Amino acid sequence: MVKAMITSARTYADFTTQATFEIKKCDVFKLDEGPATQVVLTRDEGLQYYRTMQTMRRMELKADQLYKQKIIRGFCHLYDGQEACAVGIEASINLSDHLITAYRAHGYTYTRGGTVKEIMAELTGRRGGIAKGKGGSMHMYCKHFYGGNGIVGAQVPLGAGVALACKYQGNNELCVCLYGDGAANQGQIFETYNMAALWKLPVIFICENNRYGMGTSVERAAASTDYFKRGEFIPGLRVDGMDVLCVREATRFAADHCRSGKGPILMELQTYRYHGHSMSDPGVSYRTREEIQEVRSKSDPISMLKDRMLSNNMASVEELKEIDVEVRKEIEDAAQFATTDPEPPLEELCNHIFCDMPSLEVRGTNPWAKLKSVS
Repeated sequence: MVKAMITSARTYADFTTQATFEIKKCDVFKLDEGPATQVVLTRDEGLQYYRTMQTMRRMELKADQLYKQKIIRGFCHLYDGQEACAVGIEASINLSDHLITAYRAHGYTYTRGGTVKEIMAELTGRRGGIAKGKGGSMHMYCKHFYGGNGIVGAQVPLGAGVALACKYQGNNELCVCLYGDGAANQGQIFETYNMAALWKLPVIFICENNRYGMGTSVERAAASTDYFKRGEFIPGLRVDGMDVLCVREATRFAADHCRSGKGPILMELQTYRYHGHSMSDPGVSYRTREEIQEVRSKSDPISMLKDRMLSNNMASVEELKEIDVEVRKEIEDAAQFATTDPEPPLEELCNHIFCDMPSLEVRGTNPWAKLKSVS
C-alpha cells in the first residue's frame, strides 16, 4: 500500500518532457546531405510509439497462437521485429498520404487506422473483419491504404500509379510504396523506377530489407545488396530500420524531398523478422536460433525505445508496465471477438467485387443466384 502511494504521488511534472538523441547516420546515394543525426523526442511521442509497437507485437504473437490452434487458416505472414519501420514511417507522413505494401501487412493496417479487433477478425475470416472476412492475412485495406498485396513486387507499380494521381490532382500528397528484399530483383520494380523518375512522381520507394527473401539470404539472392542504390538515377538512403527515430527522421527527409517536387526517393530499411517467412516456415532451417536471439537482445526496436525513455527519465517502469497490461487486454478482447463473431453468410460471397452495380456475370457466377454450400 505504501509503495503504491509513493508511485502514485509521482506526477507527470517529474518526467523529462523532451530529450535530444544522437542517432545512427544514414548512408546516402546521389544526395548532398542526409537526414539529421541529432533528433528530439518528446515524452508524449515516446509513449505513443511504445504503445503502438507493443500493440503490433502482441497482435502478431496472438496471431501466431491462433494459427497454431488452427483458428487462423491459410497464409499468415507476421511482422514482429519490424515494428520500428511502420511506426517510424507513420510518424513522418500524414494519414491523408497514401501507403501500399506487400503481404506482411497487419502492422500497416493498424497504423493506417484499422482496429486490432478488425484485423484479428479478418485473420479468422469473420464478418467483422476489416475486409468483411474475405481477405485474410494478405488482403487488408482501409482509407488511403491499398493493402497487403500477394503477388511479389506487384504493389510497386500500383503505388507509382497512386503517386501519379497525387501529382495529377496537385494535392501535395505522396505515396509510400513498400516491398521486401525478396522482391527487389523484380523487373517491374526497375520499370517503375524509370517512370517515377521521368515523371518526378511524389513516391517514396521503401525496401524493408529483413535479410531473407522467404528462406534465401540477401547475399545468395542479389549480386548487390546495396538496395538503396538500386534506383540508379533515383537518390537513396540506407537506414537503421530497428530504430524508430532513425526511420522517422529518414522518412521526414524523404517526404520533404517528394513534396518539394524533386521526384521519387528510395529508402532501404535494414530490419529483421523474428518469425519465419510465413507461419508454415519455422524460420530456423536457413538461420540459427542464436542469430535470432542476438538480434532480439541487441537491436529489438521496442527495447531500444524503452531503454532510451527510462534512462532519460521520460517514463517510469510502472507506467510502461501499465501500457503493457492495457495492450494485452485489448489483444485478448479482440481475439475473443475474432473467435466468436460469425463467418460471413454464403449469400454475401459475390458482394464487394465492384464498387458500383456489378455486371450480371462475374467469372461465371451470377451475383443474384441463390448459392448453396456443397461441403
